[in-house]
Amino acid sequence: MIQSIVHVAIVVKDYDEAIEFYTKKLNFTLVEDTYQPEQDKRWVVVSPPGSVGTTLVLAKASTPEQEEFIGNQTGGRVFLFLNTDNFWRDYEDMRSKGIEFIREPIEQPYGTVAVFKDLYGNQWDLLELNKDHVISAIIK
Repeated sequence: MIQSIVHVAIVVKDYDEAIEFYTKKLNFTLVEDTYQPEQDKRWVVVSPPGSVGTTLVLAKASTPEQEEFIGNQTGGRVFLFLNTDNFWRDYEDMRSKGIEFIREPIEQPYGTVAVFKDLYGNQWDLLELNKDHVISAIIK
């Protein structure tokens, strides 16, 4: 059996401001932005640069209950993990674009990591996994 997670949805306030943040500040690619008239919503998908795996669906909150979770999808825990091939390049680029880091970079046994907030306050790890960590994860 082969399965994979194709998309992860993140609740946003506004499609266009979310697209702007992910494409301009995080350098993501806008994969799709299609209006769905039967549901009166847009299907908005973004992807990290060079990624061929899981994508992010920017899902606009459509109820007051959904709006309550914007920026706090995991109760204050790190929500998503953005792996990079060059931590310091991306860290400096993100800082220069005004990304707020709430935990400064630290070397861990698995690699280099820092925690940042997206435009709504969700916490993300920016990390560069050590090559031996990546290889051992693939072999297992």
